[in-house]
Amino acid sequence: MTLTGVGQSMGEVQLSDLVNVQNRVREAFGWSHEADVESAKRLLVACDQRIGSGWERAQRDRVLDRLGRSMRNADRIVFVGADAAKEDLKQPWPEGTVFVAADGAVGACLGVVRPLCVVTDLDGGHHLEQAVEAGVPLVMHAHGDNRATWEACLRRWQNASLSLVLTHQTNEQLEGMHNPGGFTDGDRAVCFARWLGVSLDRATFVGYAPDRVGPWSAVTEPGRKLKKLAWMAEILDLLAPHWRDGRPERNPPATNGNQTQA
Repeated sequence: MTLTGVGQSMGEVQLSDLVNVQNRVREAFGWSHEADVESAKRLLVACDQRIGSGWERAQRDRVLDRLGRSMRNADRIVFVGADAAKEDLKQPWPEGTVFVAADGAVGACLGVVRPLCVVTDLDGGHHLEQAVEAGVPLVMHAHGDNRATWEACLRRWQNASLSLVLTHQTNEQLEGMHNPGGFTDGDRAVCFARWLGVSLDRATFVGYAPDRVGPWSAVTEPGRKLKKLAWMAEILDLLAPHWRDGRPERNPPATNGNQTQA
C-alpha cells in the first residue's frame, strides 16, 4: 500500500536518522537486534493468520490509511504522554483536534477526550484493556523484550475486533509492519505521525516529561526509565523542539518494579 506523505524523506529529519537511534539504543542497553526481529516476525504471523478477525493485513492497511488521513486533516494533533493529568485535557480544544495517546496515557484520555489511537508496546495495563473495549485503534509495537506481553494480549483479545497497525524496530523490511523510527511509546507516537506526513507545527504535547516517570507509565525502575526518557527527549528535539513548551510542574510519583524496553 502507498500512502501520501509516507516515505524516506521527512523534511530536515530523515527516517533513517530516527531508525538509526534504535541501533544506538540497542547498543546502549545491550539489547539484541535478532530478538527484535524474531518478536516482530512472530507478531506479524500471529495477526496475518487471523483471517476474518479484522487483524489481517488488508484490514490493518485500512486502519493505517484512516489514521493517516485523520491526522493529516486535523487542525491540531495532541500527543498525550505518561505525565498527563486528566485536568490537562479538560479544556476547550479547537474543532478539528485529534488525540494520540502513548500507551498507558490513554487512561488520561478515556472519559475526557476520544483518542484517535494508542501507540503502544502493550505495557499500559488495564488502561489498554479499556481502550480495546472502547474500540480505540492500537498501533501495536513488537520488540525483543515484549514478546510474552503481546502473546498474552492477543490471547485475551482473541474474540475482540481490534483495529490494528503493527510497528517494529528492526533494520529489516517486513511487509505488513512498519518502522516509523523512535524508541519509547511517547516519541514513537510523534515519529508515527511525522512518517504519515503530519506537520508537527500543528502539534501540542501534553504530559511529556524527560525528567520524571509519569503516573501512566508502566511499573519500572526509575533510574532506568529516566535513561529511556533521555532518548525520547533527543528524538523529540529533532522532530519538534517546541515539545518542551508549557509543561506543568508536578511532583514525581514513586515507582518500582520490573524493567522493560519502552
